Amino acid sequence: MKYNNPVVKGFYPDPSVCKVGDTYYLVCSSFQYFPGVPLFESKDLVNWKQIGHCLTRKSQIQLENVNSSGGVFAPTIRYNNGRFYMTTTNDTTHQNFYIWTDDIYGEWSEPIFVDQGGIDPSMYFEEGKTYFMSNGEDDNGISGIVQCEIDVETGKKLTPSQTIWQGSGGRYLESPHLYKINGGYYLMAAEGGTEYGHMVTYARGNSPFGPFEGYAHNPVLTNRNLGGYEIQGVGHGDLIQDNLGNWWILHLGFRQIGRWATYHHLGREVFLTPVTFNEDGWFTAGHNGTTIGSFDIENIDANVVQEEKKCDTFENTEWNLDWCYLRIPQTENYEISENKVIIKGTEVTLDEADSPTFIGIRQRDFNAKISCDVAISEGEGGITIYMDENHHYDLAIRKSEAGYEVIERLNIGDIKSVEKTIALDNVNNAALVINANNYFYSFCIKTETEEIQLGTAQTRYLSSEVAGGFTGVLIGLYAQNESGTNSAEFTNFRCEYL
Repeated sequence: MKYNNPVVKGFYPDPSVCKVGDTYYLVCSSFQYFPGVPLFESKDLVNWKQIGHCLTRKSQIQLENVNSSGGVFAPTIRYNNGRFYMTTTNDTTHQNFYIWTDDIYGEWSEPIFVDQGGIDPSMYFEEGKTYFMSNGEDDNGISGIVQCEIDVETGKKLTPSQTIWQGSGGRYLESPHLYKINGGYYLMAAEGGTEYGHMVTYARGNSPFGPFEGYAHNPVLTNRNLGGYEIQGVGHGDLIQDNLGNWWILHLGFRQIGRWATYHHLGREVFLTPVTFNEDGWFTAGHNGTTIGSFDIENIDANVVQEEKKCDTFENTEWNLDWCYLRIPQTENYEISENKVIIKGTEVTLDEADSPTFIGIRQRDFNAKISCDVAISEGEGGITIYMDENHHYDLAIRKSEAGYEVIERLNIGDIKSVEKTIALDNVNNAALVINANNYFYSFCIKTETEEIQLGTAQTRYLSSEVAGGFTGVLIGLYAQNESGTNSAEFTNFRCEYL
C-alpha cells in the first residue's frame, strides 16, 4: 500500500503512540491552547480520528497569561493494567505530571506531579514497577536522559533520579522513550533541536537503567542533510509495533513552503516511517534513514485507503474536538450551535498573552480558500490567520464613526499596520474571504454585488523561522471591543483545501 506523509496534517507536534488490542492511540502537544493534548485513534496507523483531549478542565493545567509556545510540552501516552496514562510538562511552571483514565473516551484524572525536572517526560512499566524519565539533570547535577522509579498511585519517587544516557553527541537531547523488545531494552530519543538539525537516535541495554550502548550509525532517522527537500525537522518519535508484527516510528516533521524556501508556518506535523529490525537486534528506519513524502510498502494491508478531508465547515467539524481556544476561555462569551457561533468581544486583543475571544481551527494545507459571513454590532470581529500574539494577519469588520468598514491588518513583530480600509454599505451581507497558497495570503471582502481584494501578505512572516516558537498557524474567529458590549456572529464558515 502507498501512503502519503504527513498522516496528521497541521499543528500537531511531538506525537506519542500506544496500542491496545487492535487500536492505536496518539497524543500531541498543545502549548497555550485549550483544551490541551489532542487525542486520536486509528486502526491502521495511516488514518487518524480525533476522539478528544486529555486536559479539558481548568484544574488540570495552568495556562493563564502563558506566553505563546509555553504551557503544555511533549506528552507521552502509555497503557498498563487496563489504565491509560498521559504524562507531560507544563514548561511555564516547570512541572512534570501525569494524568490517567480507565475510559479513553471519558474524562482524565487530576494531575499527579513528579519531583523530577526537565521536559518531555515518559513512562515505562514492567513487573509492577513504574519508571519515569525525562531530559534534564539528575540528583547529582549530571545532564542527559534522567530516570527514577515512582509510586504510580502518588507520583512519589522511590529511587533517586539518575542519568542513564547522554545521547550521541547532538545538542538538545530530548524525547526519551523506553521499550523492551526481544529481551533487550531500547532507549529512543531526539537530538539536534526541533528545527532543521532534528534527528532520532537510540541506544540499547540489558536493564531499564542501562548501561546503554548507542547505535553505531546514529542518527537512525533524520532529514537534516536533505537540502532542497520539502520535508524537514524530522525527529521526536515514538516506536510502535503493529498488529502484524511490523515496527514503525510516528514522529514530527514539517513541510517548508517551497523546495528552496526555508520557512514553515503550518507547524510541526505527524509523520509515519517504517522500521526494520536487523538480525543483530539493531534497527534502521525510513528510506536510507530519511522520511519521504510517500512510502509504497507491503507492511500495511492493501485494502487500507488513506482518507483525506478536503473541506472544514461548522457542520462537519466538532466544536469540542477540532476547534480550540487561546488559554482558558471565558465560556460565557461564546454561544455555539451546529451552524453558527456568536462571540462577545472584550477589551483583550489578539496582541496579548491572554485569552481574547477567539476560537480557532488548525490550517492543514498550504492551498486553501477560507470564507465566513460575519455580522457585528459594535467593536470588531473577523478572521485571523494566527501564529502568536505578535504574528497574525487579521481580516475584520469594525464599527467606525461613519458606519462600518472592513480592514486588513498585518501584525509582524513590532510592526502593526492596518494596510487597507474599505467602507461597507451593508454590514449584514458581507463575507470575508482569505485565499492561501504556499507563499501568500490574499484578503477579500465579498458583498452582494462584488468581491474586492484588500491586499496580500507573505506566509513567511508567520513562519517559525520568523516568529520563533513551536506552534503553527490557526484560522481563528475573533471579536474584540473595549466596552465589552459587542457581539460578532459567524455563519457559513468554509475552509476548502485546493
